Amino acid sequence: MYTLYYSPRACSLATQVILRELGQDIEIIDKSNVSNFNAINPVGSIPVLVDEGKVLTEGVAILLYVLQKHHSPMLPGDPLGYHRAVQDMLFANATMHPAYSKLFFIANNVVDEQSKLDLLHKASLRINELWQVVESRLHECDFLGGEQLSAADVLLAVYSHWGHLFAVDIKIGEHTRAMIQRVEARASFVQSLAAEQAQSCSL
Repeated sequence: MYTLYYSPRACSLATQVILRELGQDIEIIDKSNVSNFNAINPVGSIPVLVDEGKVLTEGVAILLYVLQKHHSPMLPGDPLGYHRAVQDMLFANATMHPAYSKLFFIANNVVDEQSKLDLLHKASLRINELWQVVESRLHECDFLGGEQLSAADVLLAVYSHWGHLFAVDIKIGEHTRAMIQRVEARASFVQSLAAEQAQSCSL
């Protein structure tokens, strides 16, 4: 069984979804309930995955580990397919995620309200550009992986909800919204959200 340290509706949700897609048993632990989380991960970030005593950190590295370990078609064996799968994961994790992170930084650190709104709007324009890149990929296929769900699809589906937390207008195209709905309708996604909710209610 894997142990996953997470924060609710954060990027760690994608890790849980992928593990469920792989048919793996998972124990999830909310980072906020761990008295000294930095003893587990000195960087303090989630997700953190523990596999037979081995502590794994960094989201994409964790996904690559579990996809390879369980021989998932989400990580193709041919060099070009492998490259494209990793490229899409890094686009999600290293390009889209930081674009959304700017919203959190601005909201938490800019005091003047008008300046905050202006900066949030500017940051949202970049996010909209990135969603348009995703939209251009989905005109003729259900997922970034074609007909096959990819890890990047799951990551993007999780990130897509973060814009609702701010006074910004995030524009997600029709085909991208359809992809997100397909991801969220999967049993793995539904079960992952329910697991997070159940743990919150048990406290």
